[in-house]
Amino acid sequence: MLPFANDYSRGAHPKVLQALVDTNMDAQPGYGQDKYTKQAAQKIQAACQLPDAEVFFISGGLQTNQVVISNLLDGDEGVLAADSGHINFHEAGSIEYTGHKVLTIPGVEGKVTAANLQAYLDDWKADENHGQMVAPGIVYISNATEIGTLYNKQELAALSQVCHANHLPLFMDGARLGYALMSPENDLSLPDIAKYCDVFYIGGTKVGALAGEAVVFTKHNVPKRFPTKFKRQGAMLAKGRLIGVQFIALFTDNLYFKISQHAIDLAMKLKQALKNKGYQLLIDSPTNQQFIVVDNDQLAALKKRVALSFWENIDSTHTAIRLVTSWSTTEDEVDALIALL
Repeated sequence: MLPFANDYSRGAHPKVLQALVDTNMDAQPGYGQDKYTKQAAQKIQAACQLPDAEVFFISGGLQTNQVVISNLLDGDEGVLAADSGHINFHEAGSIEYTGHKVLTIPGVEGKVTAANLQAYLDDWKADENHGQMVAPGIVYISNATEIGTLYNKQELAALSQVCHANHLPLFMDGARLGYALMSPENDLSLPDIAKYCDVFYIGGTKVGALAGEAVVFTKHNVPKRFPTKFKRQGAMLAKGRLIGVQFIALFTDNLYFKISQHAIDLAMKLKQALKNKGYQLLIDSPTNQQFIVVDNDQLAALKKRVALSFWENIDSTHTAIRLVTSWSTTEDEVDALIALL
């Protein structure tokens, strides 16, 4: 089967695995108190050009979203997200499980816009019954978005301004941040993201690591006793070194960015081939996720040869599917997929 279902179907980049082998027998303290976790945090601070950023390592993306959001909210508050946001659909109600509601805003190409956010906040404040409603307490975005689109610098700056004017932390889900940063349409850097977001994370699980995400608090805004809290929520590894070692490898010699660029280059090759062959793009994605509409008979044939993701039913005879490249995708695999299509 050609592997295009997701960007985490394979293990880890060989340099990440080698780093784990090389450090395997070095006895270290647990729960993130080891030297590798500290070195990884320093590398991320340097990459963000923010030496006083506070960096934590959490086991996975779902856990990171749940831990960060639930611990930045008061008990009566909810999280604002685009209606297509990941936390609203594909995280099994993990936010609601913590007692907080996901409050949705109409997305524009999968994004929360400053205008739509301000309109939501104005409507909430103007409602004389808002004392009986869930209060907005944090804004969640992802880059790349759930549908592969990107925030540009102007959009992120405007969103940040509205958030700060209304005393709302801005949180960016960066599960696919490497792929977003290396897109040909991107104009953001890690320092830009650190400037405009109050907290964000750098995804490892989907970008070359076996597992693990790096959470970056940028405004001296870490929740009180945060490590205790995310340990209580089951998101802290006893062998915290495992994540630290991987992020040291990913942030040595720009490996994180190089392997993300590889995935983007192959995604753009696939996208151009899809256009050349006359496929309908459901979304014009500039990242490693490509969405196309196929005839259901064709889909049945494709499923025999290609691991892919169902996206949505278009009508009784057509389905939208997602094809994903990653750090591990090979050019031969893309060529085989193009030939099959």
